[in-house]
Amino acid sequence: MQDWIDKLFQEPQLLRMGHSQRLDDLNLGLGWLYYGLVRIARPETIVVIGSWRGFSPLVLAKGIKDNLETGKVIFIDPSLADDFWTNPQKVEEHFNSFGIDNIEHFLLTTQEFVKTEAYSNLKKVDILFIDGYHSKEQAKFDYEAFEQLIPPQGFIWFHDSIGPKLSTKVYGEDKAYTYTVYQFMDELKQNKNLQVLDFPFDSGVTLVRKLSDEKSLLS
Repeated sequence: MQDWIDKLFQEPQLLRMGHSQRLDDLNLGLGWLYYGLVRIARPETIVVIGSWRGFSPLVLAKGIKDNLETGKVIFIDPSLADDFWTNPQKVEEHFNSFGIDNIEHFLLTTQEFVKTEAYSNLKKVDILFIDGYHSKEQAKFDYEAFEQLIPPQGFIWFHDSIGPKLSTKVYGEDKAYTYTVYQFMDELKQNKNLQVLDFPFDSGVTLVRKLSDEKSLLS
């Protein structure tokens, strides 16, 4: 694993975007949570919405690869910040350079993806990772688009979720905005059918799990 992280961090862009990564001790930061949960839960299907250069889909896909069970990551990103995800061959080469071949990328917004056959064919999403446009409204849309596909044993991650933050100008000098994902987290914390736990490190991540149908876990 350390050799893989060393390879990963040779790409400086994968040390960015608030996952508390650190090069000096090859520390995945919050990535340990993502990777560890995959090794424990052994998911078949993970959906990731948004990523600057692929840190979260790569770490999650690595967890699947290291399990005995097979699975895949569905990665949804329309590449609105720049053209990094626009060339399918280069996207495949990028992931393959880290030994990862179980990520399927869709150059779409969530609003566009839910209209596709790929979405219609989804029967279950074991882990959902939401890290797209960081507004309350978009986080809610992303969540509600997949919530019904999350089983009682499933999990939802929200990144950049612990408070307001002025965004970097990745969408352009005139398109900076304030992150409001935390406001949606406040709403979810009022739902007695959910467990909601914040990890307040760097840009922060919040883990959500359904409490409904608990009896099925004990039978």
